[in-house]
Amino acid sequence: MDKIAKLLRKISKKDRFKLLHLLELLVSGNLKNPQVSKITNTDFFRLRSGNYRIIFHHQEKKIIIDGIKLRNKDTYKGL
Repeated sequence: MDKIAKLLRKISKKDRFKLLHLLELLVSGNLKNPQVSKITNTDFFRLRSGNYRIIFHHQEKKIIIDGIKLRNKDTYKGL
């Protein structure tokens, strides 16, 4: 099972709705959010949403979602 789908099933309905709305805005290109920033020393970006982080990168003018993670000390390891 996809890790993102599994996480979305487990979290609260309110957080799920918020994350899915942000993902739609991100993929459509309509996101004008100051919470998006580049992760240091990588080609990845992150979008903050409460305690969750949406990790993504750009590839040939497309946005690739790499993961949605609950913020902790290991969130950015392995990027």
